[in-house]
Amino acid sequence: MAQVVQAQAKPRLSFWQIWNMSFGFLGIQFGFALQNANVSRIFETLGGTEIALYWLAAPVTGLLVQPIIGYLSDRTWSPVFGRRKPFFMIGAVLASLSLLIMPNASVLWMAVGMLWILDSSINISMEPFRALVGDLLPSDQRTAGFAAQTFFIGVGAVVASLLPWIFNNWVGIPNTAPAGEIPPSVKWAFYCGGVVFFLAVLWTVVKTKEYPPENLEEFEREKREATFWQGVEETFMGIFRMPKTMSQLALVQFFTWFGLFAMWIFTTPAVTRHIYGATDATSKLYNEGADWVGLCFGIYNGVSAVFALLLPVLAKRTNRRVTHLICLCLGGLGLISIYFIKDPNFLAVSMVGVGIAWASILSMPYSILAGSLPANRMGYYMGVFNFFIVIPQIVAGTMLDFINKNIFHGESIYVLVVGGCSMILAGFLTLLVKDVDEDKVA
Repeated sequence: MAQVVQAQAKPRLSFWQIWNMSFGFLGIQFGFALQNANVSRIFETLGGTEIALYWLAAPVTGLLVQPIIGYLSDRTWSPVFGRRKPFFMIGAVLASLSLLIMPNASVLWMAVGMLWILDSSINISMEPFRALVGDLLPSDQRTAGFAAQTFFIGVGAVVASLLPWIFNNWVGIPNTAPAGEIPPSVKWAFYCGGVVFFLAVLWTVVKTKEYPPENLEEFEREKREATFWQGVEETFMGIFRMPKTMSQLALVQFFTWFGLFAMWIFTTPAVTRHIYGATDATSKLYNEGADWVGLCFGIYNGVSAVFALLLPVLAKRTNRRVTHLICLCLGGLGLISIYFIKDPNFLAVSMVGVGIAWASILSMPYSILAGSLPANRMGYYMGVFNFFIVIPQIVAGTMLDFINKNIFHGESIYVLVVGGCSMILAGFLTLLVKDVDEDKVA
């Protein structure tokens, strides 16, 4: 009987049920924020010069891992362990161990290798969380569900981004180290991140109940009849069979995430050089600038956590596409404004715009997408959707270092301006997207 009811309409969940199912993102974002704010710093400390090239480890792992995990989680069901939850825990264990090991890398190749492992592990946990919202929530609660995830992403990222600064300024742990060594404040930030990642995901696993597939007999029959090669073909060729809304959002995602990766990869060298006038990664001035970048990343994530609570209201007053347009334009202007700043304190103003955009980026595209996806392929298509995050990162990794060195002559601040323009373009492309849920309501 429960199966029949679910096939007809998904029950509405309470505030605390949505809270519990989203809480694991607090831990996931702990790992993601520590990676984004500190990995370029670790690479430079260990003597790395091709920063954007090293970062290619992250998108390549995402390109491979997310569709595979989505395909597998769509075909997983256990009355005891659920559908998506086993993948939450596998990713959490691997990511937590990676966070404990990475800051102890003694050579560059070890740090790059740990980035591969860490990013793969984060992807294993993160992809099923996106699908879980589509699994459990009716269409009119999905914006709230993704906004709740964004809230925890913001909170986790604020704390994680601030940890090296907190350990240095409040606890007295040094933020400098001899040449070739990771500062102790960064090491302790990663240790804390490993613990928080595991415990937050464990909370969601314990507190969230998943539904069985809508037609359990059909689900089991598909599993029995599917061959290994059919699974491989479906996993990697599904990009050519995606729904129309997904293909339209792909272009939005490309320019959005190109701008984001420009920011994540080049904010530290841009701020330390353009505002602090420091280029030596072992100098006190450089490390002060790098710590301030972490603080700024914490600010934009804090803004996103708060603004995420307003997104459902703004989307209801306008619609999800217009909401995304407004937010992306504010984010792009925030990045461009860094070029005009000389006092690092004013970077906080720029980060407000970035934070508003980040809140929408983590909510609106997925909320729009979920309404266009078949229920039995929700995890898979959410994984394929990650291609349009990964592809711009690969483009950024292969192009931006060349552009920075040969066109901008090492002035990384211009890369941030390009990133801001890319984000504004993505905002206007959102207006071309067909929102299936809005059409149903109309």
